[in-house]
Amino acid sequence: MRIRNTKGFTLIELLIVVVIIGILAAIAIPRFASTKEKAFDAAAKSDLRNAMTSQEVYFAENQTYADDPANLDLASSQGVTLDVDSGDATGYTMSAQHGSSSNDWCVDSSVGSIAACAAP
Repeated sequence: MRIRNTKGFTLIELLIVVVIIGILAAIAIPRFASTKEKAFDAAAKSDLRNAMTSQEVYFAENQTYADDPANLDLASSQGVTLDVDSGDATGYTMSAQHGSSSNDWCVDSSVGSIAACAAP
């Protein structure tokens, strides 16, 4: 009499597992893409917050706000471009964008909060 070896998985069982993993990956991958963009936006917003603080330090020393980011003692995050759009004795406007994000973030000293830049 011959005894069958019933250990292991059948081909059908393995295919079902592969299909289930594929479905889960198809659901998860788009979620990770939006999470990465949120992280890039957070880096740009963080740089703007640091620039706001640097602007206040610059104003305390010079009685005017900086109109050039080189005048601010800042180290930008990797991939973030920070621009000082205007700066004078009455206020400033700045913007920042991460190269891997499609969003631009702006701050105006009269408002004092970071918001998405208005479309041109």
